[in-house]
Amino acid sequence: MLAMKMVAAFSSRQTAESFGRENRGHLLAATSDETGHLPFAALYLGATDDIEHMLDVADVGVYLACERTIKNQPLSVIHASSLPGSVGIFTMVANPSMGAAAADRHWRDRHAPLALEIHAAMTHYYQLGVAHRFSGPDWHGFALCCFATEDDLRQRFFKSKEGERAIAEDVARFADTRKSPRRVIAHITRLPD
Repeated sequence: MLAMKMVAAFSSRQTAESFGRENRGHLLAATSDETGHLPFAALYLGATDDIEHMLDVADVGVYLACERTIKNQPLSVIHASSLPGSVGIFTMVANPSMGAAAADRHWRDRHAPLALEIHAAMTHYYQLGVAHRFSGPDWHGFALCCFATEDDLRQRFFKSKEGERAIAEDVARFADTRKSPRRVIAHITRLPD
């Protein structure tokens, strides 16, 4: 299933939560106490009729993205009590040798099936392919790899060493692994909740 959503990245969890409560949607807030080393402290995923306000408060970046549901149901229909326990957010910068459009197609058509096979403990999987950047870094997508617990995300991300190698090799085909920011481990909440 596809849906167009706004993605806003914030350096402050509190600002992101306040914006999310005003606009409804999903808040993905980093679980780390210290977030200065992360590319963002929180993401808002949803809709707004006031993009100017979003641009004012989302100090890291604002993007229009196509939300692709790869595993489980779309976030918009999952009951709040059934949301995943932990989310690994992987921000993608396209491999310059492919370009953004080809990288997105590879991510959707080739990487997604591989990820479903290798990340056996993953409960939900969403790809947010950036269609337009309003502000912020030139990021091309966000993968939301969801697990029941943070321990599962950290300890059971790959089903084998061979799988880990296969994922790394495939990611290097479509993503610029040096420019793509580090993973953010987050908790997801539907707002208001």
